[in-house]
Amino acid sequence: MHLIFAGTPEFAAAALHALIAAGHDICLVLTQPDRPAGRGMKLKMSPVKEVALAHGIHVAQPENLKTEAARQPILDAEAEVMVVAAYGLILPQVVLDMPRYGCINIHASLLPRWRGAAPIHRAIEAGDTETGITLMQMDKGLDTGAMLTRATLPISPDDTTGSLHDRLAALGASEIVRLLPDLADGRLTATPQDDALACYAAKISKDEARLDWSRPAQELARRIRAFNPFPGAYGLLDGNPLKIWQAQAVAGTGTPGSILALSDGEMLIACGDGALRVREVQKAGAKRLPTNIFLAGHPLQPGDLLT
Repeated sequence: MHLIFAGTPEFAAAALHALIAAGHDICLVLTQPDRPAGRGMKLKMSPVKEVALAHGIHVAQPENLKTEAARQPILDAEAEVMVVAAYGLILPQVVLDMPRYGCINIHASLLPRWRGAAPIHRAIEAGDTETGITLMQMDKGLDTGAMLTRATLPISPDDTTGSLHDRLAALGASEIVRLLPDLADGRLTATPQDDALACYAAKISKDEARLDWSRPAQELARRIRAFNPFPGAYGLLDGNPLKIWQAQAVAGTGTPGSILALSDGEMLIACGDGALRVREVQKAGAKRLPTNIFLAGHPLQPGDLLT
């Protein structure tokens, strides 16, 4: 198909790679403007832009799509369809109506569950046992469009947002390639979402990453997995952040935040209900370390407290 692709991060880049490999005619790529990144705060291209330039595809990077000038490249492309994946800009109705078959969004949840910016994080944090990809006909609402197809994926007990993201990106890429021939041949039926079942996946804030040790261990273990790799869940040790990257909820009783035991290179921390067995940590400005290596250089004692 003659199409436009709109996306920004690695999740979207996987779909763009698949569409190129499948032989689709991608006449235009829309992606977010280059942003400062890293210690030097140098401008960095999005992963989608890197893929597009590597394949000689024209790229547009508008700050928004509110003006006719910003929308003109889309109009000029005369695309049959626009494929959208984690683009990051709101598409006004005039843009949604431009392609012959409209705009198809690759969303990383089983809609209507987890509409919004952080569906992968929120699914793990909530303790969901499955998630998936929904391909949706976009409308002016936030992930409210009619569904064209859904594909499920189990969430394992040790999945992090990072590991689940990669599997969902691959699934989304394969699903959009599978769907487009059916779209072109008119073999798809759109199914409206049940708004009564919808829930909102709010954008992740760094403030959420601070662990409240009075909460149950099961809840904190899910949060640690949900915030891996970003923003990284942490507690305070002697007033300094200590990120916790791997932990398992186990039985245990004590003052929330207190170290109950140090054995076999692991640290047992009491929670409001149960305890966390911590296996990987990171001090500010240092590398991620297995707990046994961290403890070799930072002697702690049972009874020490994380706040």
